Amino acid sequence: MQTLLDPAILFFVFGAAAGLVRSNLEIPQPIARFLSLYLLMALGLKGGFALSASGITHEVGVSLACAVLLAVTVPALGYTILRHWLSGFDAAAVAATYGSVSAVTFITASQVLDGRGIEHGGHMAAAMALMESPSIIMAVVLANMLRRQQAASATPEASGAAGPSGAAGLFSAGAGPVPPLPIGKVLHESFTDGAQLLLMGAMVVGLVTGEAGQAAMKPFSGDLFKGMLAFFLLDMGLLTARHLHTLKGLPHLLLAWGVMAPLAHAAMALGLAVATDMQVGNAALLMVLAASASYIAVPAVLRHAMPEAQPALYFGLSLGVTFPFNILLGIPLYIAVAQGVLGPR
Repeated sequence: MQTLLDPAILFFVFGAAAGLVRSNLEIPQPIARFLSLYLLMALGLKGGFALSASGITHEVGVSLACAVLLAVTVPALGYTILRHWLSGFDAAAVAATYGSVSAVTFITASQVLDGRGIEHGGHMAAAMALMESPSIIMAVVLANMLRRQQAASATPEASGAAGPSGAAGLFSAGAGPVPPLPIGKVLHESFTDGAQLLLMGAMVVGLVTGEAGQAAMKPFSGDLFKGMLAFFLLDMGLLTARHLHTLKGLPHLLLAWGVMAPLAHAAMALGLAVATDMQVGNAALLMVLAASASYIAVPAVLRHAMPEAQPALYFGLSLGVTFPFNILLGIPLYIAVAQGVLGPR
């Protein structure tokens, strides 16, 4: 209940309500883009300042290693399970979406931890950056593999019936086979993405400038942060409400996946946190990262790299189900579980 009364969360609820009643309230796209970049820059600076104060410790290395392990395990496990219900392309797309992370969910969780006075390491922002790309690369590898299998063994009639029942629509009507996307191009786009570069660059600036930089940037990265987050979550509420129509017609089993998968992924992260004796705040953020799903970076890549997949599945589930679940219920749940299992530190 305490989290639901947070002003930023309430602005998300307000935005969703405004969208549902079809209000003409909207945040211009250039402003929404600026808010997104501001939050990433401020988060990177905060992380860099914290790393400058604490140094590169054993826990930093362990936390980053756990993040990378989750970034590989979650999409692999998701694909293995979803392949029983969906076509190969749809299973790969949904698994990649849930294997990546939501920066806004992470930023919101960081703000909640700050509000409760729960310490967490700045290096978790680096963990977030590390977790974004592996699932995209795995999805492209799987898509190229599936295309080779179709080209080698399927006739036009067989390709239309390939996969489990309900997997029709692997190719849009009249579309020809999609050539394999070079992995080198995917790697380049993943590691030179502007938002990710801004996050890491700001972290380096914070690490280099340290305490002096923190004092100089406090009005920008400290005082303004809460208000900017509230403004951005207002826009996210509007966006979520206006994309709820993409959920129509989706099987109930997949809608359940949008809630159950984050809980399962958070449980995996908690297991790693317990095994490595992680600090409560860092464990909570690792759970948030594992439980989140990308609704910006991964869908943008998949529309180009995997046009055979249905956007309503991966985009609708991540934005329409998982994002609001995590913002309203998941974040306080993950924090409470981390505190209950690992105890106060």
